[in-house]
Amino acid sequence: TSSYYLLGLCALVLISPVLAYLLWWFLTPIRQSFSNPPAHSYRHSYRNTATNEDEDFPSVHHDHGADVVRLSLIVPAYNEEDRIEVMLNETLPYLEGKQKADKEFTYEIIVVDDGSRDKTTEIAQNYARKRGSDVFRVMTLKKNQGKGGAVQQGMLHARGKYLLMVDADGATEIKDLDRLLKQMSVIEDSKTGYGIVVGSRAHLQEKAVAKRKWYRSILMHGFHWLVYTLAVKSIKDTQCGFKLFTRKSAQILFSNLNLRRWCFDVELLYMAESLNMPLKEVAVNWQEIPGSKLRVLEAALLMGRDLVIIRACHTFGVWRITKPGKREETKKQR
Repeated sequence: TSSYYLLGLCALVLISPVLAYLLWWFLTPIRQSFSNPPAHSYRHSYRNTATNEDEDFPSVHHDHGADVVRLSLIVPAYNEEDRIEVMLNETLPYLEGKQKADKEFTYEIIVVDDGSRDKTTEIAQNYARKRGSDVFRVMTLKKNQGKGGAVQQGMLHARGKYLLMVDADGATEIKDLDRLLKQMSVIEDSKTGYGIVVGSRAHLQEKAVAKRKWYRSILMHGFHWLVYTLAVKSIKDTQCGFKLFTRKSAQILFSNLNLRRWCFDVELLYMAESLNMPLKEVAVNWQEIPGSKLRVLEAALLMGRDLVIIRACHTFGVWRITKPGKREETKKQR
């Protein structure tokens, strides 16, 4: 009996550090949500090309009057010097064409450099100098926050009536924005101002599965099942980086976003469903662009963990959805 006791004790001693590490790893998103500076505490500046001086980005919560634009494009970018120029060279002519066709259409592009170590900011600043800071602004985060954090900061400092999240690689055709805007005009709630239209690649899934390695297909189906079971019921493709928000929706959702890295867009859509915001999925043209930094197995583990965290934290009140009106932007970015 004593020998079994000693063996059990030794096994416990050996396995305890492993269990402690696994618990520490699993709770990382919760720890970070409380240890990170509040999203509203950051202040960012951009270079005003008319005066050649730095000015603070405005807040999405403030009424900008005549300075409001119809559309803000938020482009999160991390070490994207090799891909962002192609995307911008396709996007800018499209937006200029829309503006020529409709004089009331105004826009801004905000490139959010998420602590890149390459020339992403330098390249983006070249576009700002050519186009002017009224339509093109660059926000450079001194510390990498993750894609969710970069999108969050761009959204919280945009001037648009509608705000589009779009990836820096240009994987989704920018012309598909017309589809999203058309659908938004149908679903936007005139009383609350809420509305979200999500670009979807679900219609391309069968073709993609045929080309994808077997283990990636298994992970994809497993992830979709977890998303539906734990979080989002009404959207099939939660991961497409092409999402359109009304200003009111962005104010609420990005003020309450807790995840700044993996599964941040699932949390956004989960909160939107919880608040009964109008949600619609629209098929878009998408192609895989070389240069992705995603490591499949690592991503699968982290995203699976975050899905469980989203459901648990919102269900048990660890994370609460609050209106952002009382928050103040007081802390300088460090």
